[in-house]
Amino acid sequence: SVEMHHEALTEALPGDNVGFNVKNVSVKDLKRGYVASDSKNDPAKAAQDFTAQVIVLNHPGQIQAGYSPVLDCRTAHIACKFAELLT
Repeated sequence: SVEMHHEALTEALPGDNVGFNVKNVSVKDLKRGYVASDSKNDPAKAAQDFTAQVIVLNHPGQIQAGYSPVLDCRTAHIACKFAELLT
């Protein structure tokens, strides 16, 4: 079953923050950061790096390659490093 804000859904779409139950999987077997995906048809893959469009709202200094901000993306909160800046 899939739920969003305590309401049942038939499917979840990209960007939805949902909760779900999987038969024969206990909550004790899961850890924060685990990723759910279709392991047979479209498995999730780890990424060493990626290109992103970044909007800086307020920063007191100069941002350059090597800068290590904390990235907040949906429910993730993790340190990253800018390898290079593209214009």
